[in-house]
Amino acid sequence: MSAEQVSGLCEQLVKAVTVIMDPASTQRYRLEALKFCEEFKEKCPICVPCGLKLAEKTQTAIVRHFGLQILEHVVKYRWNNMPRLEKVYLKNNVMGLISSGTQSILEEESHIKDVLSRIVVEMIKREWPQHWPDMLKELDTLSKQGETQTELVMFILLRLAEDVVTFQTLPTQRRRDIQQTLTQNMEKIFSFLLTALQQNVNKYRCMTDLSQEPKAQANCRVGIAALNTLAGYIDWVALSHITADNCKLLEMLCLLLNEPELQVGAAECLLIAVSRKGKLEDRKPLMVLFGDVAMHCILSAAQTADGEGLVEKHYVFLKRLCQVLCALGSQLCALLGSDCDVETPANFGKYLESFLAFTTHPSQFLRSSTQITWGALFRHEVLSRDPLLLAVVPKYLRASMTNLVKVGFPSKADSPSCEYSRFDFDSDEDFNAFFNSFRAQQGEVIRMACRLDPLTGFQMAGEWLKYQLTAPVDTGPMNSKTGEGLCSIFSPSFVQWDAMTFFSESVISQMFRTMDKDEIPVNDGIDLLQLVLNFETKDPLILSCVLTNVSALFPFVTYRPEYLPQVLSKLFASVTFEVVEESKFVVSVQAPRTRAVKNVRRHACSSIIKMCRDYPQLVLPNFEMLYNHVKQLLSNELLLTQMEKCALMEALVLISNQFKDYERQKAFLEELMAPVAGLWLSPEMQRVLSDPEAFISYVGADNKIADPLLEDPSGLNRSRISFCVYTILGVVKRARWPAATEEAKAGGFFLGYLPSGTPMYRNPCTEQVLKLFDNLLALIRTHNNLYMPEMVARLGDTFAKALDMLEVEKNAILGLPQPLLELYDSPVYKTVLERMQGFFCTLYDNCFHILGNAGPSMQQDFYTVEGLATQLLSSAFNNLNNIPDYRLRPMLRVFVKPLVLSCPAEYYETLVCPMLGPLFTYLHMRLSQKWQVINQRSMLCEDDAADDNPESQEMLEEQLVRLLTREVMDLATVCCVSKKGVEQNTTAAVDGDDDEAMATEVTPPANAELTELGKCLMKQEDVCTAVLITAYTSLSWKDTLSCQRTTTQLCWPLLKQVLPGNLLPDAVSWFFTSVLKGLQVHGQHDGCMAALVHLAFQIYEALRPRYGELKAVMEQIPDIQLDSLEQFDSKLLNPTLQKVADKRRKDHFKRLISGCIGKPIGEQFRKEVHIRNLPSLFKKVKPSLETDVLENEDGEGFNVLFEP
Repeated sequence: MSAEQVSGLCEQLVKAVTVIMDPASTQRYRLEALKFCEEFKEKCPICVPCGLKLAEKTQTAIVRHFGLQILEHVVKYRWNNMPRLEKVYLKNNVMGLISSGTQSILEEESHIKDVLSRIVVEMIKREWPQHWPDMLKELDTLSKQGETQTELVMFILLRLAEDVVTFQTLPTQRRRDIQQTLTQNMEKIFSFLLTALQQNVNKYRCMTDLSQEPKAQANCRVGIAALNTLAGYIDWVALSHITADNCKLLEMLCLLLNEPELQVGAAECLLIAVSRKGKLEDRKPLMVLFGDVAMHCILSAAQTADGEGLVEKHYVFLKRLCQVLCALGSQLCALLGSDCDVETPANFGKYLESFLAFTTHPSQFLRSSTQITWGALFRHEVLSRDPLLLAVVPKYLRASMTNLVKVGFPSKADSPSCEYSRFDFDSDEDFNAFFNSFRAQQGEVIRMACRLDPLTGFQMAGEWLKYQLTAPVDTGPMNSKTGEGLCSIFSPSFVQWDAMTFFSESVISQMFRTMDKDEIPVNDGIDLLQLVLNFETKDPLILSCVLTNVSALFPFVTYRPEYLPQVLSKLFASVTFEVVEESKFVVSVQAPRTRAVKNVRRHACSSIIKMCRDYPQLVLPNFEMLYNHVKQLLSNELLLTQMEKCALMEALVLISNQFKDYERQKAFLEELMAPVAGLWLSPEMQRVLSDPEAFISYVGADNKIADPLLEDPSGLNRSRISFCVYTILGVVKRARWPAATEEAKAGGFFLGYLPSGTPMYRNPCTEQVLKLFDNLLALIRTHNNLYMPEMVARLGDTFAKALDMLEVEKNAILGLPQPLLELYDSPVYKTVLERMQGFFCTLYDNCFHILGNAGPSMQQDFYTVEGLATQLLSSAFNNLNNIPDYRLRPMLRVFVKPLVLSCPAEYYETLVCPMLGPLFTYLHMRLSQKWQVINQRSMLCEDDAADDNPESQEMLEEQLVRLLTREVMDLATVCCVSKKGVEQNTTAAVDGDDDEAMATEVTPPANAELTELGKCLMKQEDVCTAVLITAYTSLSWKDTLSCQRTTTQLCWPLLKQVLPGNLLPDAVSWFFTSVLKGLQVHGQHDGCMAALVHLAFQIYEALRPRYGELKAVMEQIPDIQLDSLEQFDSKLLNPTLQKVADKRRKDHFKRLISGCIGKPIGEQFRKEVHIRNLPSLFKKVKPSLETDVLENEDGEGFNVLFEP
């Protein structure tokens, strides 16, 4: 090979690289140049000399980078076939480049440094330590030449740790060899890093003269590189290295916190060190960070960084310091009170003060970062009794009062937090989502703090509440659209009310849990309650807060029941709350209310329900007053919405349960439901409910409406149907017998025992509800039939999309955020179409909620309804073909699943099996077709512009199919498999490349057994076939979550059940093939891959002895090693041989089937890197043929490849 040859080729390569990188090149030129370069790398025999020539300092940075890339390519892909001398030549030249082939540390491009360090690491991964024992010495020698070389050595050490330990990108044995050798040499490596850090920092600090600036900068660069490299090691080395020499490393890091250029790197290292887990005894030295020096460094650094205003670099540093203090707190909590003999540090008070400073910092992000640690401190067995911590509780609560106020939106400027939020959040929606979870977290911690000091919290809440009740209302610059002078959700007054309400709720609930009955400050509580009850406001947002405060203070009424009537009248007044201005809009049946007003009314209703649910005994004496109040409100048909009416009726039913007298409750329910029964059973309603055409006409969906905002002639008809359905649901949900068996017997509810020993009760609502049952089923049948094409065609022009999904539902499925800001404010001017969509959607859901609740509510009276299975099949499961996915999902979830779960075993044969058999058969057919369409679509990716927005429509359909699939598989699992031990062990993450960490551990324990219902279903051939086929087919549908759950929970228990029978060989092959297909689709996801490999292994082990066909399936796997398969089979089929350990058998099996395990798209076309194992370091191996050949190559031993 002549020098001219090399020069000529290099000239061509330089031209090609220039064309590739020149923005003005045409695409054709660029592709040709790229092809030339790639072919050169793959095929040219003189890559090394060309790469070295291109990497010379005289070339431009782009060309040098390409030259080094060529060398990296050679090491990665050709190393195994290179002659020894060429390897030595390349290695010596690369080390020469580090020594003298780069520009100085401040001039050299970072991508050149990066690729140069990568080449060395690739060689280390292939040859160290066995064939290159002096590698560390050579690096040490290089580093003595100067800053430039030292920085490169740091890069090499960091890259090596990342590849070997963090990313584990090499075969197991090589990884083990390198990691163990690194560990053996760790003292030297740490000493080298610390010395380099110390020397360079000292030099950097000494050079204050401007003329020495470049030299100082060079030292600073090395310091930064040393810190970055330390960060790559601190995470995994033995803790003794970190705490060696009286924690010298930690001390240095603390001192560097006050060095502006190095402080972020130092804080990063400190954070990793303090976050270490491991034996408590080993972590004990970390407590040195509570010492005077460390504390002083941390606090002074925080004060300096904060004092310099909002600069991104300082802010990032403050976040790191905050994390360091959090991690320190966690270590203290772990060590104190354990057997480690650790005392509360002398500086604990100083620590708490500084931690509190972060909690009161203007940045909402910093405030939120401290919450988990506060929670741990307040919960801690020892610390929670410490006087210093108890003294901080009031300060923490005071800080929370500020922190709960929702300010700091990035788009605003009404608080110091806004400026910080602009660094942390992309949008107001982002901030809003963050703040909501931050507030919930604060609620938890406030409750823990109040456990330690309940009275202080209560006093603060009381002061704040009194202040808000007297403060003038400040609506701020934005006026609410609800009306003049009312708050919007950004008004200063509302934001304060909102925060105060959350605070008082958290504090008061905890006080009642923590304090003894006699210690509770009842008088103060009642005084506050009276103030709240006497407070009048016309502002819906503030009134909503007032109602929450009434609920929070309600437990005090249990001590003074005479206040109950006042509370009730306050709540009832709010049920009919209106803003006066709204009456201007009375044009149609009902003025559109703003969402804020609707919320107040709904809030009042739910407060009444909550009160009746949680304190029924207290409300019982006032039952008549409550009943008369509700009757009065119900007498005016337009005063309340249907939902509000039913909420009030539910409250009455909850109190009536306290009668504990079957006949009296039954009589009351009969009276309560009389209006509903009259309406529901009238001949006109019967006709409407049982005929789709009459129904469409009655609810007004066949009209064409000129003004869709104001005209709605059939609104009343719809509300009557809604009223009936809501009421039936409310009664079925709430009417119950007494919980205590003795009381149930005394009250006439007890009927005896089922054969299984379960007690039977009768529900006082049964007679009323069953009377209305036929019409309910008729309505469900009619509703299902509305989806028939001929019925959809009958919808009027305005209502063509009346049966479509609501926008809200679509956004929820696509994961789009709800628009946040004007949510409460705009009047709910729904178009008639939106109202119609809402009506159909709610009606459909509520009908199925009734059926889902009927079993638990009416028990045997419901399950023994004559021909119930047939009736349900002909109504709820009628016309399923035309029912869209978004309606089928809630039906399975709210009706089928609860019905099946609550059904006693006595009715499996008569009710559940006849229903589930046809249902599962149908669902399998439906899902298979849907997935077929999706798979074809992804193969074709055809242009289809049928819709306004086909992409999002397709995404929506696909996501719906996924959600429906999960629902179906969940239903099958719930029906068939008992949850013993199958709890979520489905989320195990597995390291894909590492055979060792093959987490076959995600498998369910052996006791995932079939339930009684499961066994009953599996006896019926059609159900058994449908469920098995659905479960195994679903493994190759493109939904990871469903695949993983089904694999771990359902597949094996189902198959195990049918094993004793005579399975056809074809069926066995099909089951096994289905799992392998699943691996092809989902193999790229570690969790799925581990579960599927385990399932395939179970099937093969259990069935291979009986079915030779499985071996034929195995032989078709791409790249399978047939001799290895023979070996596996012979061990499996020979019972006399001693069984190999389970883990090794699985690993062997996994290697056999690796040809069908799918890879992520990023790896599918990647060129394979092969790193050979070297002779073992730690145990004698028999000399294999390969090593013999290597030993004799070139007539000398290959033990040491690179001599120093």
